[in-house]
Amino acid sequence: MTMTDPIADLFTRLRNAGSASRKKVDIPHSGIKDAICDVLVREGFLAEKQVSEVDGRKYLRVHLKVDDDGRSIMDVIERVSRPGCRVYKQSRECKRVLRGLGIGVYSTNKGVLTDAECREQRLGGEYLGRIW
Repeated sequence: MTMTDPIADLFTRLRNAGSASRKKVDIPHSGIKDAICDVLVREGFLAEKQVSEVDGRKYLRVHLKVDDDGRSIMDVIERVSRPGCRVYKQSRECKRVLRGLGIGVYSTNKGVLTDAECREQRLGGEYLGRIW
């Protein structure tokens, strides 16, 4: 069965692992998922990310960052742009998420960036999702 929206699948796996109090989750590898996880690690929402290979297939092993109670620190992770309705923003439209407490994830021609990086570099792109 083919997957129509791999980014939504990534977000759903992260959300489900966090709500089930899992420390790590394995996700099928792709370049865009790898770049999104890099941004989430850099911004402190994930502890670490590793690429491994099992039976000739690559996987991302993502270690979630948890609080003292064992719950994931990501309360909400949601997809904005979808395959049926793409959402594109210019740099001046890249608003802060929750007054700076969260991040917006954008796919630009310079790679996957946060909303703050898009404003700083004056880049726009596809608004993939928001996390807080």
